[in-house]
Amino acid sequence: MVLGLHLTAELPIAEKKMTLRMQSDSDEAGTTIRLIGRIRSEHLQVLKEQIASARPRVALDLDEVTLVDVDVVRFLGACRAEGVEVLHCSPYIRVWMLREMGEEKR
Repeated sequence: MVLGLHLTAELPIAEKKMTLRMQSDSDEAGTTIRLIGRIRSEHLQVLKEQIASARPRVALDLDEVTLVDVDVVRFLGACRAEGVEVLHCSPYIRVWMLREMGEEKR
């Protein structure tokens, strides 16, 4: 019998990587929330809380966003409609947002 044995599980590299990081910069003009990595629907509640606490002027900087899902695209479209500025949005996300917004207006 071995006492004091400590086992650790090594996660595959893909699971170890951070999916999303948020950095917030505020000044008298407003707040910019910089998003880095993959944004998934499970991140939206925290992002909503960040936006709510950063009012009145908020910008989302998507320069380092690599991947989003459909719920995130719809959320970003709703943010734009509410006056949140979406900066450095990749073309594929912008086109997808426009498509989703067009479908909602039908």
